Amino acid sequence: MILFSGPCVIENKKNLYKIAKALEFANEDKTIDFYFKASFDKANRTSLDSFRGPGLEKGIKLFEGIKKDFGYKLITDFHECYQAAPLSDVVDILQIPAFLCRQTDLLVAAAKTKAKVNIKKGQFMNPADMKYSVLKVIKTRDSKIKNDDFDNNANSLSQKYGVWLTERGSSFGYGNLVVDMRSLVIMRRYAPVIFDATHSVQMPGAAGGKSGGDSSFVPYLAKAAAAVGVDGYFMETHFNPAESLSDGPNMIELNKLKNLLQILKELDSIAREKI
Repeated sequence: MILFSGPCVIENKKNLYKIAKALEFANEDKTIDFYFKASFDKANRTSLDSFRGPGLEKGIKLFEGIKKDFGYKLITDFHECYQAAPLSDVVDILQIPAFLCRQTDLLVAAAKTKAKVNIKKGQFMNPADMKYSVLKVIKTRDSKIKNDDFDNNANSLSQKYGVWLTERGSSFGYGNLVVDMRSLVIMRRYAPVIFDATHSVQMPGAAGGKSGGDSSFVPYLAKAAAAVGVDGYFMETHFNPAESLSDGPNMIELNKLKNLLQILKELDSIAREKI
């Protein structure tokens, strides 16, 4: 079971290391393929006044410290093509933000690195159309791949070339997201699928210049995704979400994560056996 977990944004070194330390249990669990997640720059905040993070240079240094001190594999999102190459020297997975999931230059920049590429489905996207974002990465990594090759063996090719997809809900009017569980099945035809349980409970722009959310629904959506069948989970976490500088209303508290993961592992085992 794949797990992406960590804070939404790097707030400071103290908090980053506190959260990293608390997640050692996930890295030590041999049934979990764990990746520590944090953003060095939240370039798509609702308000210009919102906290964005330490930036690329400081972010890379902090990522290097986490890798050295904890031995974690790392995932982070990026928003500019020039950021892909230096990040890939330390980060194991480059994540394409949901709003940029069709951005060709960004996908190609990620594909030209050695890192795996995780593409978050845009809130506005038909899940079937995520096929073309996956193809952009695969065909950049191997120009010999034809569309017919992909259609006949999509998921295997995505695993071979290190491409994953992530579901994080779809826009439902204004200020709300819903998860169409059919999208998990559809996108899994094209690549391994990660379910983002925390961003799926987000309420975009619903908190007066910032996004709101309701983290009480995280366990329910995660368990539903496990029943459908997914390859892993994305769950941002914090020791005190109310004090988090980004996406606090959506995060699961660190002290609740371990128990939820145990439940998901049990459900995941059943789904893999029966589906």
